[in-house]
Amino acid sequence: MNDKFIKILIPTILIVGFALYSTFFIVKETHQAIVLQFGSPKKIYKDAGLHYKIPFIQNVQLIDKRVLEIDAPPEEIIASDQKRVIIDAFAKYIIIDPLKFAISVGNERVANSRLGTIINARIRGVVGKDPLESLLSINRNRMMSQITQQVADEADDFGMKVIDVRIKRADLPVANSEAIFKRMQTERSREAKEFRAEGAELAQEIKARADKDVAVILAEARKKSQILRGEGDGQRNKIFADAFGKDPEFFSFYRAMQSYEKSLVSSSGTSLILSPDSEFFRYFGESGLSKVLKK
Repeated sequence: MNDKFIKILIPTILIVGFALYSTFFIVKETHQAIVLQFGSPKKIYKDAGLHYKIPFIQNVQLIDKRVLEIDAPPEEIIASDQKRVIIDAFAKYIIIDPLKFAISVGNERVANSRLGTIINARIRGVVGKDPLESLLSINRNRMMSQITQQVADEADDFGMKVIDVRIKRADLPVANSEAIFKRMQTERSREAKEFRAEGAELAQEIKARADKDVAVILAEARKKSQILRGEGDGQRNKIFADAFGKDPEFFSFYRAMQSYEKSLVSSSGTSLILSPDSEFFRYFGESGLSKVLKK
């Protein structure tokens, strides 16, 4: 009897335990739940806690209620000035109506796909109305506000509230980037040539002014040296004149000695053919030298 009772009790406990396990479920603070019965929603639980459902008939779909983020695939956009740009955007949203969310998109994977398509379409519509430079200027905030509002209006049909839409990166296509790089390189080379030409012109002006200043300084120096030389020659001549007036014979002797030095001592390889009784040698004899010494 006891063995039969134990054999019946154990399966009963297992069945009851599994039924209880299938009946109760826990909703965490970060989630909200929808109770589905054969695919049709029956109850919505937005608060955390322990809840129940009919086992084997109903099942639970948990939906995140935190701020979610979607990274839209990069999209090539043509601006109003026919310039192409590759835009990589992202958005942040929360699920505010789990029932509408479950009915319209079903799960987060489908929701992200639908929302990414909407984001790229709205970006294409807004950016395509303005030139590319508007996307790179202060008008970018205005454009992003328009995109966010349009995306939020459409996402509301899915039970989602879009908080923000932002552009992570806006790149030019490879072909455009290379063309712009070459144009920038050409522009920088042209500017460099202009700077070099201006520098060379300025250097010539500075050199010309320096040469002029040097010429003026040298001319002033030559003028001053000529004046000083003239004054020196005048002083010398005056001294010679005074000396000649005091002792003409000694002065003649001194000038003769200077002539001897220049013609006989200083000159190299010079031959002089003169008569011994020439006036040039008048101080070589005893009579001429004696006249000077007597003075």
